[in-house]
Amino acid sequence: MTLNITSKQMDITPAIRTHVEDRLKKLEKWQAQLINPHIVLSKEPQGFVVDATINTPNGPLVASAKHEDMYTAINELLLKLERQLNKVQHKGEARRCEASVREANLQQLEEE
Repeated sequence: MTLNITSKQMDITPAIRTHVEDRLKKLEKWQAQLINPHIVLSKEPQGFVVDATINTPNGPLVASAKHEDMYTAINELLLKLERQLNKVQHKGEARRCEASVREANLQQLEEE
């Protein structure tokens, strides 16, 4: 996986790069193919803004986080991406699950 990290008005230190890479590895537990992840780090007067765009076979993941501390902004961003990935991956199952629970309840009512 090739990770693109871009910065605006700041330098990307090796510590920042390793922090982003370590946090992005958490997304591997979803076993989704991450296609060309692009992270943009920018410094603003109010704090740091981190934006991410990651393509997956199920659809793109786009998130943004803002915080005074850059590492906290990166952590918040990855939490948002993880929630999106979970939702996209389990969307079909959630709909099927609803129908199967309804059918199971109907069968129990018929048996009684």
